[in-house]
Amino acid sequence: MPKITPVVKWLLIINIAVFLLTFLIKPLGTFIYYWFSVFPATLGMSLQLWRQITYQFLHDGPWHIFVNMLVLYFFGPLLERLWGSKKFLTFYLVCGAMGGLLYPFLVLVGWLGAAPLVGASGSILGMLAAGGILFPNMMVYVWGVIPVKMRILAIIFAAISIITLLRPDRFENAGGQAAHLGGMVAGAVYVLSQSRRDKFRLKLRSGSWQKKRAAQRNLQVEVDRILEKVHRDGIQSLTMKEKRILKQATKAEQTRNKF
Repeated sequence: MPKITPVVKWLLIINIAVFLLTFLIKPLGTFIYYWFSVFPATLGMSLQLWRQITYQFLHDGPWHIFVNMLVLYFFGPLLERLWGSKKFLTFYLVCGAMGGLLYPFLVLVGWLGAAPLVGASGSILGMLAAGGILFPNMMVYVWGVIPVKMRILAIIFAAISIITLLRPDRFENAGGQAAHLGGMVAGAVYVLSQSRRDKFRLKLRSGSWQKKRAAQRNLQVEVDRILEKVHRDGIQSLTMKEKRILKQATKAEQTRNKF
């Protein structure tokens, strides 16, 4: 069992608490689902952008929340430890929001019909996409029995979403699959862009270090030449520039010796 991390713990608490409130107090549930789900029935409702965050904390039934929270419990700590709590929370919410944006877009262009969208699945599938890139060969036991590599599992879920969205008239929950796909794309883009940024920073640091080493080598060559001149012609033969170079080299050596 994974050791739970701070953000994952609070996400679990909030999701479960909201579900119990909406499930046990029906009038409150009706109000919350109407105002806080992604419901692109009109253009005005589609532009209520708070819904892209709040819908992630609503669920359609016990099975819906159970599956999402189970995956969050097992995979969330892995990413939170890797990135830190702040970055993980941002990633989680952005993946969910991207899923919540893709669905109303497909409704507005006439590809899907309008219905309320709820659930953390966009965030969860974003985590799966990230895991498929970062830990492609990690074994995941589906329902605790079937071993599947993380990368293969991510590809399977992406394929299901794409096929469903290509023929939404033949499959149920096309809106949910839009959220899944939006979350997965956001998760993959985040990880790949992070990897490119890290490589660029490493290249910059490497280039800076190489320049510094080259400057040190050039300085040492010049110091050796000056010392040879002193040995041959005496200290009085040095120019002002050569004396400055010797002074600079002495200070640099003293600084290194301090460490």
